[in-house]
Amino acid sequence: MNTLFAHRGMSSLAPENTLAAFRLCHTHKVQWLECDVDILGDDTIVISHDDTLDRCTNRSGSLYELSQQDLATIDAGGWFSDAFAGEPIPTFRQFIELLNELKLDANIEIKSCTAGWEKTLKLIDGVIEGLKLLDSDRKVIISSFNHIALYEFKRRAPHYPTACLFTKETLSEDWESILQACQAEYIHPENEGLSREQVAAFKAKGYKVNVYTVNSLLRANQLFNWGVDGVFTDIAQTFPRSFFSATN
Repeated sequence: MNTLFAHRGMSSLAPENTLAAFRLCHTHKVQWLECDVDILGDDTIVISHDDTLDRCTNRSGSLYELSQQDLATIDAGGWFSDAFAGEPIPTFRQFIELLNELKLDANIEIKSCTAGWEKTLKLIDGVIEGLKLLDSDRKVIISSFNHIALYEFKRRAPHYPTACLFTKETLSEDWESILQACQAEYIHPENEGLSREQVAAFKAKGYKVNVYTVNSLLRANQLFNWGVDGVFTDIAQTFPRSFFSATN
């Protein structure tokens, strides 16, 4: 079955990577969502795509200089619209609790932590600890562009399925070696420039294929006809209902 992932939640209806955006997945009956995880200076794991506050909050500066206590002072929703003013940056624990509450499934992207390898390891360990709170009937995929971090995650938590992310520039002929080294079950290539031949090669080697970011229903249909398993989209609410009840 085809799977639809709400990219950073319902990010065209609510501020990305917030609990409000994730709750709208449940409202619109979109089973799978995608989010990004990074780490604060006090090792709190949070949901955030950027490692700075500038783009999606009323503050500026680095995540790595913050503590959990600082989150109460940060508005991660007002930039999107007044209706979401005061929406906080979620902690990973809050996110897991929401998945359990609404019975949602998630692709969790471990960001390429720019605070160094020691902090990256703390991010990985924090994600693993948080996942222990997840109900047993929930599903997750752990992905990353940082394949060294993904390898380390898989070494520490081999029971979780993982996905290697690639941009069109980084997707080269050694892709299979990278997936084998990471022991990944999925490949997540960029939509732009992706060909039928590439998808066929991924599938021939037994990998599941989820493509990002697909904001055209025609392109999504083409990809599914090629054998792609899932697509990430910013406009999940516009996809036909037939895309919504899938598993991966």
